[in-house]
Amino acid sequence: MTKALRIYMNDQLALGILWREVARRAAHENDGTDLGAALSDVAQAIAEDVRTFENMMGRLGFPRNRFKAGLAVAAERAGRLKPNGSLRSYSPLSRFAELEFLIMGIEGKKQLWTTLGDLASLSERLPGVDFASLRARAEAQRGRLEPFRERAGRAAFAGAAEAAVGTAGLAAT
Repeated sequence: MTKALRIYMNDQLALGILWREVARRAAHENDGTDLGAALSDVAQAIAEDVRTFENMMGRLGFPRNRFKAGLAVAAERAGRLKPNGSLRSYSPLSRFAELEFLIMGIEGKKQLWTTLGDLASLSERLPGVDFASLRARAEAQRGRLEPFRERAGRAAFAGAAEAAVGTAGLAAT
């Protein structure tokens, strides 16, 4: 179990690093707005989660896989090259995709805390770790971003929705 748990935790750490980097970039892109403030708060909380996770790995004696961590940072940088409907600038689709990705990551982190909390042997090896509190913190992060995700989705797809309604209207006539 120790080898599998070490691999799992390194994979999860890499994902946490990826989400932290996406949150930081999204906060920068939305600086000066309510969304930017929410993203900055969430980026700080994710960074704290990553430090908490690294501490857990250290307490368990699991070395950090620097290759996976580096790959996560490289993946975030490569993700900036994705088509977003705007050749040179940040677009409404970029905003929505980043918020969706972050919320998926937060949901995954909640599951991670649940999984780790359910492992009785891990609880014995990590006394004092309040997994319920960590799950609640993840839920708060999601709650902070969810209203913005909904608005960003409407903004990103407003033209597409209008076009679909117009096309449907033409088909009905």
